[in-house]
Amino acid sequence: MRVFDHFAFIAPLYARVAYSKTDMMRSVASLPVRGNLLDVGGGTGRVASAIRDLVDEVIVADVSLGMLKEAPLSTLRPVCSGSESLPFADNSFERVIMVDALHHVIDHNDTARELLRVLKPGGVLVIEEPDIRTFGVKLIAVAEKLLLMRSHFLAPDEILKLFLNGEKQVKAVDGTAWIIIKK
Repeated sequence: MRVFDHFAFIAPLYARVAYSKTDMMRSVASLPVRGNLLDVGGGTGRVASAIRDLVDEVIVADVSLGMLKEAPLSTLRPVCSGSESLPFADNSFERVIMVDALHHVIDHNDTARELLRVLKPGGVLVIEEPDIRTFGVKLIAVAEKLLLMRSHFLAPDEILKLFLNGEKQVKAVDGTAWIIIKK
């Protein structure tokens, strides 16, 4: 049975949408920093492109080849991979981000374990998710279910529970939540 890749379908349009929360990401991810950043579920690289000049190298990992094909190859390094089993050594990245993607993964626990595994000690992990506690995001969640997407939104406190170690913090503004973990 072939599964429809919603993300490959929307990739050309998605690649044209600018990331509007660069200042907040810069703050919560403690950027700039010397070293490498991994954008997990980064799709077309739209977020990674917005912060590219704040780190030495950016790798975008995504399971959708259709999304990765839209990533700018001259500035980003795309890697086709699911978030539950990342093809990187332990402690590889100074920063790891996941923007608007956690609700799409198959296994939240495995993803959380992998995100921390590849993060260097002293590094910062940022998960930016639509805040399911807000009415607008609840409507988005229903729409994604109707589109047969495998979305499963978690509230910020549920995301925090995925991480047993590290200094944890949540910032929520206008329907978006940032979960920040310092390893």
